[in-house]
Amino acid sequence: MLVHVLKSKIHRVSVTEANLNYIGSVTIDMDLVDAANMIPNERVSIVNNNNGERFDTYIIPGERGSGVVCMNGAAARKVQPGDVIIILSFAMMEMEEAKTFKPTIVFPDTATNKLI
Repeated sequence: MLVHVLKSKIHRVSVTEANLNYIGSVTIDMDLVDAANMIPNERVSIVNNNNGERFDTYIIPGERGSGVVCMNGAAARKVQPGDVIIILSFAMMEMEEAKTFKPTIVFPDTATNKLI
């Protein structure tokens, strides 16, 4: 049996932009993506700590070191710049592997979105 488990988490980053006129996704600084063991085009769940919104989208690579976290397309309606969000990704694995699996969790500085 396969189960969904938390694979990666970027805990509490600030939204830097919301671009309604883009085709969709979330642009994330590649330093954060790499640190969280995520990849471009990976499906992610977004949890907005400010308003309780939850939605899924996919990652677009952002400029390294920029701290960018930009919601694009329809997702831009669910956030405001400055909102604090959590970005989650999940994996499917066998039950026995899932019992010992340790997710990658990063805790960036919410003021700069840089790794601390």
